[in-house]
Amino acid sequence: MNYEKIISKIFNSFPMYHKVGSSAYKEGLENIEVLASIANNPHTKFKTIHVAGTNGKGSVSNLLASFFQEAGYKTGLFTSPHLIDYRERIRINGDKIPEKKIVDFFEQYGDQIDKIEPSFFEITTIIAFDYFASEKVDIAIIETGLGGRLDATNIINPILSIITNISFDHAQLLGNTLPKIAFEKAGIIKPNTPVLIGESDPKTLPVFQAVATQKNAPFFVADKIKLSIIDDSDPYQTHVSVKYNTKLIYPDLILPIPGDYQLKNLATYFHAIEILKSYFKIKNDYAKAGIENVVKNTHFMGRWQVLSHNPLTICDVAHNIGAFQYLVSQIDKLNIEKIHIIIGFVEDKDIEAILQILPNSPQYYICKAPIQRALNPKILLKKFNEYHLNAQILNESTFKTFQKVQKMASPKDFILITGSFFIVGDFLDQYQKNS
Repeated sequence: MNYEKIISKIFNSFPMYHKVGSSAYKEGLENIEVLASIANNPHTKFKTIHVAGTNGKGSVSNLLASFFQEAGYKTGLFTSPHLIDYRERIRINGDKIPEKKIVDFFEQYGDQIDKIEPSFFEITTIIAFDYFASEKVDIAIIETGLGGRLDATNIINPILSIITNISFDHAQLLGNTLPKIAFEKAGIIKPNTPVLIGESDPKTLPVFQAVATQKNAPFFVADKIKLSIIDDSDPYQTHVSVKYNTKLIYPDLILPIPGDYQLKNLATYFHAIEILKSYFKIKNDYAKAGIENVVKNTHFMGRWQVLSHNPLTICDVAHNIGAFQYLVSQIDKLNIEKIHIIIGFVEDKDIEAILQILPNSPQYYICKAPIQRALNPKILLKKFNEYHLNAQILNESTFKTFQKVQKMASPKDFILITGSFFIVGDFLDQYQKNS
């Protein structure tokens, strides 16, 4: 067996939700429990932190991984989806899982796995757990894939559960109201295990409180940390001040992943560290370094990621109404006259809600990610026209569209690539190959 054949098998033999949609979603934990048993329950052999939420869970997971790396701990990080390379999903101290480890896993367990017919996410989850156990990580930050209660990652017993925020996404699977979605996310709350809620919302907070009370889980809300932007004139980084209650702890903290939306993620991050201090003997303050070095430590991509300066070119994986509300606010702050937005969506998103908040001034270029779930650009163009947004199709390929836009744009313009992980991932793959 070789790596290329194994990866082909993973992508083609195991149904992948992010590629084909709800037909790949396997409800329940039966498969992952059997997989874990086959691999000798690797998830029980290391400490974990579990992170769920509609938006922000990737940022919080990467920030916490960066913090533990700065503190000298061997740190696992499991996130999804990947942007370019499958192995991005599984990292230790920022390094992707070696190809050989994936091959070894299938050589050892492949025959037994085939009989179970797991989903793409289930097989990826157990590969990650097996790798973290074999490498004896001190801590692993585990991001849920979809929801929480029935997510394949939910077999772990973490030392801390975190729910970043709740917004409308995957309504066909998680529910069509915020309390229903919150109930699914609350499924990661474990008995007698602290849970931290990143964003207090009157529609969802009672759901979390009820589940925590039922499970005797210590309950925290990220409301003691106060962050203020002191300088956001630089599109490449944001300067913020940080207060704990009324005490100023960081007068000037540099955030290398800019965006107002990151302030709530930072508040969640700082609160999580306060809770975690009772589990880890951390002598020095590594919280600041964890933030300022997050891109270097974890190779975090796709969140207001600056690719070039003239013209300013940024990609962002915003893909639902909650994320786009923050993204639109960030665009407004740039105060740039000519804006080009290269955009595409997958079929099951609430496009109408997003189109209602998109600004009228940019020129939109509609494209399509090379996946089965991608929304037809002609259908999307019609929707843009209905909302009187200036849109056109130059090419269905994201990167070829970018090449044409780049030629048209002046050095003072702004180019944004957004709409889904797959639009950004496909673009970054081609962008890096052609750079």
